[in-house]
Amino acid sequence: MSATETGAVRVREDLDAVPAYRQGRSVAAGDEETVFKISSNENPYPPLPSVRSAVAATLERMNRYPESAASALTARLADELDVSPAQLVFGAGSIEIVSQLIRATSGPGDEVIYAWRSFEAYPMLVRTAGATPVEVPLTADHRHDLPAMAAAITDRTRLIIVCNPNNPTGTTVGAAELEEFLDRVPTHIPVLLDEAYVHFNRRADTAVGLEVFRRRPNIVVAHTFSKAYGLAGMRIGYAVAHEELASAMRKMAVPFGVTTPAQTAALASLQAGRELQERIDALIVERERVLTALQQQGVSVPETQTNFVWIPLGDDTDEGARLFETHGLVVRAFSGEGLRATIAETEANDRIIAAAASLHAH
Repeated sequence: MSATETGAVRVREDLDAVPAYRQGRSVAAGDEETVFKISSNENPYPPLPSVRSAVAATLERMNRYPESAASALTARLADELDVSPAQLVFGAGSIEIVSQLIRATSGPGDEVIYAWRSFEAYPMLVRTAGATPVEVPLTADHRHDLPAMAAAITDRTRLIIVCNPNNPTGTTVGAAELEEFLDRVPTHIPVLLDEAYVHFNRRADTAVGLEVFRRRPNIVVAHTFSKAYGLAGMRIGYAVAHEELASAMRKMAVPFGVTTPAQTAALASLQAGRELQERIDALIVERERVLTALQQQGVSVPETQTNFVWIPLGDDTDEGARLFETHGLVVRAFSGEGLRATIAETEANDRIIAAAASLHAH
């Protein structure tokens, strides 16, 4: 029976193939003192006092629309990154930036290439644009298989996404291997370097998105204020793109999507760079402590240059997630693949080590 005959509302038929984005599971009410939610890669530190005060001052203007141009933030960020203001595009988190780019470049019949597993939103965003995802499996050591991604390019390819460091595995792409890959990509195909975790990346020879952007005309770099800056609840991210593509992306943006409090929080965070760097450094120290402990226990964990660790458990993933819960930890489980655990408060990190030891004992 058709939608017309039943009186049902018509929606796009292809939406059945769109995976819903699954947020990291939250802590149950009343459990906050004993259970740590380490499933969403959030920054465990509360807002800096200077950021909180700046945001509070904007509340008196809640009756006014935000400034779409984000002029103060644009000027500061353009100066800090040494790019033109016209090359900056803002969105409600880097996830919206990725969405803008996909919709600006791709539609029905087009293909978007990315590694898999990678950021869970990619397939959702590609399919909602009407385009076709081309998922290239990671290597055995959980890294991007760049030669295979280059081989996957066809006449239908409209965009390629490289997540560096990669979510959820934490692995990175080196400068030399990226250059070799980009040499094989036709210059009319944009390549997005999604660097949501760039502030945690200490790999000496890593690919650096902004450096590549300055040399190549088809590079877009995405950053977020959600992770290192601790503004996940504010929803603000940005892209650096060459002017023509940046203009196309802005046409895809939700009008007034970046609120005044979000713009203000981002600007205040840039001004508090030294304090935030201390927090980032502390999280990296904790990450290395956890990673070293897990490796010493014999747990198989890949390199991580993010604020999380990836524990590949395959078919034992769901059982592993339940074991972590017995230690008061809510982790992100990718059934049949592995667990992702965010580096958080020291006590939570101690529990990760203890849970992993328990896991290994099983």
